[in-house]
Amino acid sequence: MAIVSVQNISKSYWRDSMEIPVLQNISFDVPEGEFVGLMGPSGSGKTTLLNLIAGIDRPSQGAIIVSSTDVTRLNESQLAKWRAHNIGFVFQFYNLLPVMTAFENVELPLLLTKLTKKERREHVEFALKVVGLEDRMDHYPKQLSGGQEQRVAIARAIVTDPTILIADEPTGDLDKTSAMEILNLLEQLNDGFKKTIIMVTHDPRAADKAHIIKHLDKGELT
Repeated sequence: MAIVSVQNISKSYWRDSMEIPVLQNISFDVPEGEFVGLMGPSGSGKTTLLNLIAGIDRPSQGAIIVSSTDVTRLNESQLAKWRAHNIGFVFQFYNLLPVMTAFENVELPLLLTKLTKKERREHVEFALKVVGLEDRMDHYPKQLSGGQEQRVAIARAIVTDPTILIADEPTGDLDKTSAMEILNLLEQLNDGFKKTIIMVTHDPRAADKAHIIKHLDKGELT
């Protein structure tokens, strides 16, 4: 069963009076529990497509159905609420807050929920345990390696138990060893925890972990 259905999506941006097409008539389905890699040259529209699926941006035309919700029809406040429950984000540059500990960074998405402080602590400790950093929860980002920072970011992405993990070049800023650790962790989340993952990558090693590869070129699926 498709957990994500991208239906005839096109996206253009306007610069003054000039229309710049980024994506053209994209359609594909992502089955539940799959690991999908989006590949293609820079400027091919990969990150734009990821942002549309995640409800960060809106398509110029078409529909995106995630777990039977057409996210293109939600207003801004509905989208924010939907994202908080359904999407976990992993970025290339971690996006951790330097003044917060690993624990506090992972807890951030839970502050928008109705969980008690005790329940939040249980969720955060479990997420940090999953990524192998339960012994680093009181460390600040500057006290962690790049690979550890990315693992904290992944813990933050999974702490709400989202429907989909969205990863944008998750190994792009890491050395080879750290990159493989992150890829193995994503594979474990997919295999062991049945998380649906959609990942943009340039890295052939990362693509090897994905079960389905979609290639974008000049805004079209090839």
